Amino acid sequence: MLRRLSLLWMVLGALFLSEIQAQGTQQGSLIGTLIDKNTQRPVTAAAVLLSPSGKNTLTDSTGIFRFTGLTPGTYNISINALGYKPLNLNNVLITNGNINVITLEAEPTASSLAEVTVSGRRATARAASIETPLSVQKMTTEEIKRNPGGNFDISKVIQSLPGVGGGVGGGGFRNDIIIRGGAPNENVYYLDGVEIPVINHFGTQGSGGGPQGILNANFIEEVKLSSSAFDARYDNALSSVLQFRQKSGNDKRTQGNVILSATELALTLDGPLDKKTTYLASVRRSYLQLLFQAIDLPIRPNYWDFQFKTTTKINPTTTLSFLGLGAIDEFKFAAPKSATPEKLYIINSNPIINQWNYTIGAGLRKLTKKGFWNLALSRNTLNNNVEKFEDNEKPSPATQTLLTDSRETENKLRWDMTTNTATGWKISYGAMAQYVDFNNDFNNLFRKELRDQNGNIIQPEQRIIANSNTDFIKYGAFIQGSKKIFQDKVAISAGIRMDANSLNNSESNPLQQLSPRVSLSYAIARTWNINASIGRYYKLPSYTQLAFRSGGVTNPGNYIQSTHYVAGVEYIPNSTFRFTVEGFYKNYTDYPVSVLEGISLANKGTEFGSIGNEAVTQSGKGRAFGMEIFMQKKLTKRFFGILSYTLYKSEFTNSNAVYLPAGWDNGQLLSITAGYKLPRNWELGIKFRYQGAAPLTPFDLTASQLNYLSVGTGILDYSRFNVNRLPAFHSSDIRIDKKWNYRKTTLNVFIDITNWYGSKISGIPQYTFQRNADNTAFLTTNGQPIAPNGSNAIPLILSNAEVQITPTFGLIVEF
Repeated sequence: MLRRLSLLWMVLGALFLSEIQAQGTQQGSLIGTLIDKNTQRPVTAAAVLLSPSGKNTLTDSTGIFRFTGLTPGTYNISINALGYKPLNLNNVLITNGNINVITLEAEPTASSLAEVTVSGRRATARAASIETPLSVQKMTTEEIKRNPGGNFDISKVIQSLPGVGGGVGGGGFRNDIIIRGGAPNENVYYLDGVEIPVINHFGTQGSGGGPQGILNANFIEEVKLSSSAFDARYDNALSSVLQFRQKSGNDKRTQGNVILSATELALTLDGPLDKKTTYLASVRRSYLQLLFQAIDLPIRPNYWDFQFKTTTKINPTTTLSFLGLGAIDEFKFAAPKSATPEKLYIINSNPIINQWNYTIGAGLRKLTKKGFWNLALSRNTLNNNVEKFEDNEKPSPATQTLLTDSRETENKLRWDMTTNTATGWKISYGAMAQYVDFNNDFNNLFRKELRDQNGNIIQPEQRIIANSNTDFIKYGAFIQGSKKIFQDKVAISAGIRMDANSLNNSESNPLQQLSPRVSLSYAIARTWNINASIGRYYKLPSYTQLAFRSGGVTNPGNYIQSTHYVAGVEYIPNSTFRFTVEGFYKNYTDYPVSVLEGISLANKGTEFGSIGNEAVTQSGKGRAFGMEIFMQKKLTKRFFGILSYTLYKSEFTNSNAVYLPAGWDNGQLLSITAGYKLPRNWELGIKFRYQGAAPLTPFDLTASQLNYLSVGTGILDYSRFNVNRLPAFHSSDIRIDKKWNYRKTTLNVFIDITNWYGSKISGIPQYTFQRNADNTAFLTTNGQPIAPNGSNAIPLILSNAEVQITPTFGLIVEF
C-alpha cells in the first residue's frame, strides 16, 4: 500500500509538471557580508567579481555587497581585499524565488597557514580551524537539502560523514548519532552559540536520538562536526560537538518557501522587521498519522515544530539576536484493520508518548579593537510523559507497566571573549553558569509477580520507582590560546577547561575536572598537513541518573571522563578538494553501569522513553579505536561527491569489569554520496551506505516466556551480552530535482527513493507468542486460555528483516 501511495504521488507530480510551460522574467538577487575571520569586523572596499555574469562591485562600510537582476543559475564569486588572502566561492545558487543571503570570512594574509588553501565559509573543502585542526567536517545548506534519503533532516545527513553511525542496525527509522563508537548522549549541539539539548522529535530522555529531526534546514547556513580536539569553550562533550550556524534574514523584502512532501507540510519566511532587524520564522506539521492510517500501520505519530531567529544591528559594533526552537510530539496506537503478528507486536512493545520541548535564547555580540565578545542567555525545557500498558489499545491504571512524568529545565548564562594580540596569539576565555530544575516521577514494573497454578510465587515483583525534585547549579570556565609559528608552517593550540556543580552526590570542586587539550598542525608542503591532538574531556551523567534514589541510597554523580588521542594527514590541492586519513583512540573511565542488568549505560539510548532511571555504579570503563578515510569534492561545474570510510572497535566493561562489544560496535562504516548537475536545472544525487554487522544479545527464553504478556517484549540474556551479530546493513538512496524559475517564484520538484534496489534491512529480532489464523488470540499448547505466566504459550521469534522501498515525491515553492 505504501508503494502504491508513493507511486500515486509521483504520477500526480508528473501530470502537474506536464502542464507547466511558460516561464516569466528572470531576476535573481544575492546579498553577501564579508567579515574578518579573526576579529569578526566587516571588511570594506573588497573587490567582488561574479562570474560568468562579469558583474563586479565593492563591499561597503558594513562589509556588504549586493548583486541584482541576475539570471537564475549557479555562479562563482572571487573576492580580493588588501591584507587578506584571495577568496573564491564556487556554484552559489541564485533563484527568482528567494534572495540568497550569505556570510563569508576573509583570512588575513599574515595568519594564513603557509598559503595552504583558500578559506571561506561556503563551497570550500577547507574545514579545520587553528583550534581544531583535525577531526572536523562541514556541510552547507545546499548539501543538506540535496542529500539523497536525507529528506531535509540534518541528523540523517551527517551520517554521510566519517566516524558517524546510524544506530544499532544502521537502517532503522531513528536518528541516533553514534560517533567513533561512543553512545548517543555523548554529543552536544549548539545553534548560533546557544546549546540545544534536543534536536529530534520523540527524543529519548538522557540520550538525544529520535526518529525525526527538529531543525529547519532552510535556516542553516553551515553545519560543523568536531569529533575530537574540541574547542575548550564547549562543555559536556565526549564524542562530538555539532555547531549549527543559522543564516540571517534578508533586509529587502519578506520571502519564503513552502515544502510539501509525502509526510509533512512546512512554511518558512524571512525578511526585514525594521531598518535594523531581520527575521527568520518557520512552522512544520506532520501528517504521518494520516499516511500510516491509510496504509494500515498501528502507530500514529503526530508532531509540530517551530523555529525563529531575529537579528538586530544595534550599531556597527553590536549585534543582538534572539532565537527559538520548539516541538510538540504525540505517539499513540490504533488497532489495525488487518492484523498480523508484526503489527500487533508493535502496539504493545512501544510506549505511548506525549512530549514537548523548547529552547529560547538571546545573544549579544560586541566587537572590540582586537576581537569580540559574546554573551548568551538561554532557557530550555523538556517535558517527557511516557506510558505503557499490558494492552496499549485499552490502557488501564490496573495494567500500567511504565509511567514517566518528567520535566527538566536549564537556565544558562555564557560569556566568552576572543582577542588577538600584537604577538600573533589568538586568546579565548570565558565562563558559564547554569541553574537546573529537574522533576521526575518514574514507575516501571520491571517484573510482574507471577504464581503457578497452585498459587505459589514463581517470580516476585520487581518495580523501579523514582520520585525526585532536584535543583542545582552547574558552573565552569575555560581559556584557550592559539598561534602560528615558524613562518606560519606550524599552528599550535592549547586550552584548559574546568567544570563542577552543587549536587551533594557529584563534584563541587572544578579542579577535579581539569580538562586540558592541545593540538598541533604542521604544513609539510603547500598541499599537505600533518595534524595531531590529545585531550581529556568530562561529561556530567544524565539528570535521571543524578536524581535517582532507591532504598535511601542516591546514585553516584561522578563526571564521566574520556581521553582522546588523534593523529592524521590532510591533503588539500585546491579549494574544492580535500582528503584526510586519521587514526583515533578514546579511553573512558567512570562510566555508569546498571546494577540490575550488569551492563554499561553506554549501550543504551536507542529506545523510546528515557535512560538512567535505575541504580548504577560508576565503575565502568570503555575504549574505542580505529581509523578514518575521508575524501570530498565540492560542487564546481557539474559534479560533487563525498566518500568516508571508518574501521573501528568499541568496547565497554560490564559489572564484572570484562570488556564486551558495545551496542554499536559495527566494525565498519562506509558512505558514498555523489551528485551531478544536468542542463536545464536538473540535478541527480545518489548515496550508498554500508554498516558492518551490529552486536546482538540473545533472549533469555525462560524469562521471556514468563514476562511477555506484561512487558510486551522479550527479555534479553545479559549473561550473553552481544555474543551474536545482525547481518550487515547496506542500502542506496537516489534523488532527482528539477527547478523552474518564474518572475518572482521558483518551483522545485523532487523525487527521493530510499533503498531503491530493495536491500533487506535487518532489525533486532522480536519475541512474541504464536497467534491463531485470524490473529485474534494466542495459540496455547493445551487449548486453554493463555496463562498469565505464559506457561502454555508457543514462543515465536520474528526475524524483523524486510525489504522497504520508500519513494517520496515533494514540492518546494519559493516566493
